[in-house]
Amino acid sequence: MFITFEGIEGCGKTTQIRLLSEDMTRRGLDCIATREPGGTSIGEAIRGIFLHCTHDDMLPITELLLVTAARAQHVEQVIKPNLKAGKIVLCDRYVDATVAYQGFAAGLGHEMVMRSHSMFIEALMPELTILLDCPVELGLVRSREHNRATGKEIDEGRFEELDQSFHERVRQGYLDQAGREPERFEIVSAEGSPEEIQCRIFQAVLQRLSGAGYAL
Repeated sequence: MFITFEGIEGCGKTTQIRLLSEDMTRRGLDCIATREPGGTSIGEAIRGIFLHCTHDDMLPITELLLVTAARAQHVEQVIKPNLKAGKIVLCDRYVDATVAYQGFAAGLGHEMVMRSHSMFIEALMPELTILLDCPVELGLVRSREHNRATGKEIDEGRFEELDQSFHERVRQGYLDQAGREPERFEIVSAEGSPEEIQCRIFQAVLQRLSGAGYAL
């Protein structure tokens, strides 16, 4: 099963993927956690270009081309082989992030993003997408504090520097996506402690896995 985690900056995706991966492993489920952009050596190099604060003049179309290139590499080298091997793949961001950020917030449009996805990624989509939703103000505070604590303000802080209206559009873009495909999305509140959020996610994911025939 292919499960993706989505949400605005600071929604807690990375922490929750780690917790879910640990819980699945304890339950005897074979899973792998990965991320976008990244997941491969080429994808991580692209990530460095994509998120670096000095690249504040990057065009939305350039962003789309970069993340699509990284995704094509990621799908062929990581996602498809692990799915074929019977593993559960947990991915921190996927095409819905591109729709929300480049398509919706930056104005390229849903159709352009999905056309590039279908052309170069063979339209591979997740069976389940966890959308961690929280107010933009809360997410940005969390994300900026995390970047300062880890020294990532420059290396990975480009989007946090954009104005709040951009991030509000990102959030709305995600909610619109969830409205388009309610059978794929599970909207989970990202407010509260990591443990509280963890319980909400476990309930949604384990229910879906049980329905897919996994022994839990």
